[in-house]
Amino acid sequence: MDTKPKPTVNINVDTTPILYTDRIFISINQFGVVFDITQKTGNQTRIVARIGMSREHAKKITSELGKMLAVTESDIKTKQN
Repeated sequence: MDTKPKPTVNINVDTTPILYTDRIFISINQFGVVFDITQKTGNQTRIVARIGMSREHAKKITSELGKMLAVTESDIKTKQN
């Protein structure tokens, strides 16, 4: 388990909204990864954010997201019972 202290993140909730997504398109090449974060509105798909990163960063995010989903899955199941 990672024992490094987590950095403090400051966010202004008035100027940094949470953007809802129901679709993600991913483009990958030898240099990096681009996520087109989209939202379906009627019969159109609208890009709400584009995020680009290195292949190494994308691998790290994939690993960390998997860990967080696994940890919180047991919490969700416990609350449903």
